[in-house]
Amino acid sequence: MNIHSSKELKRYNYLSSEIDAAYHELSSMLGLPDSSMIVLYTICDNGDSCLLKDIVRNSGISKQTVNSALRKLESEGIIYLESTGAKNKTVCLTKQGKELADRTARQIIDIENDIFSSWSQEDVKKYLELTERYLQDFRNRIKGIQ
Repeated sequence: MNIHSSKELKRYNYLSSEIDAAYHELSSMLGLPDSSMIVLYTICDNGDSCLLKDIVRNSGISKQTVNSALRKLESEGIIYLESTGAKNKTVCLTKQGKELADRTARQIIDIENDIFSSWSQEDVKKYLELTERYLQDFRNRIKGIQ
């Protein structure tokens, strides 16, 4: 059986790859590995600290990759871990970490917010609804694959 992607799917995959490449390029320009940038971004998205389990859940990267990035950031004095219960840890930015986050992850968040604020509310809503719909449809369809 010979199955090919539709023209629309090829365009979607191209755009998705180009978005990932743009984020990678920006991380490189700012001097951070992708995983470190994603961890900093996730923390900044919550303020100056974030539960470790929320970083794993919200970052889109594996627990092992998160832990490796955290070890590196901790050894560089960017973050520290605080115990917040028997099983929970909070990842906190140090003073140096806040300065780094201001120069990196917070700039990305500002760019993203500027883009969405330049779109009409209708376009933002439509974009988010369609993206969520695609994700839900995809997740529903892969449940039967083993």
